[in-house]
Amino acid sequence: MAIKEVLHTDLAPAAVGPYSQAIASNGFIYTSGQIPIDPATGKIEAATIEEQTEQVMKNLQYVLAQGGVSFDRVIKTTCFLSDINDFAAFNGVYAKYFTEQAPARSCVQVAALPLGAKVEVEGVAVQG
Repeated sequence: MAIKEVLHTDLAPAAVGPYSQAIASNGFIYTSGQIPIDPATGKIEAATIEEQTEQVMKNLQYVLAQGGVSFDRVIKTTCFLSDINDFAAFNGVYAKYFTEQAPARSCVQVAALPLGAKVEVEGVAVQG
C-alpha cells in the first residue's frame, strides 16, 4: 500500500504550481486550497464574494469526490479571505455546504490570494 495517493480530477481546476489537488494518506484526504477558478475557462469568472465562494466550494466538492468522500466527511477546513469584512457573506454560502456537524475551522484574512481571488478554502476529510 502506498504511503500517499495523488488525487486529481478534471472537474476542478488544475494545480497552478508544483502541488497536487489533494493527497489521500492513511485514511485521510488533505486538499490543497481551492480558489474560484472556473475549470472550464481556467480563469476566475465570479466577481462577488458569494459567487467566488460558490465556485470554491464546487471545486472542493469535486476534489473530495475524487477521493470518494463528500462534505459530510470533512473534519477541518482552513479558510482564507482577502477581506475579513466579507466574513458574513462568506459564511452564508459556506453554511449551505456544511448543514450538520460542521467541521472545525479557521478563517483568517490574508494580504493577498493567487490570481486576485477573494477566497480560498482547504480541507481535511476522513475516508471510509
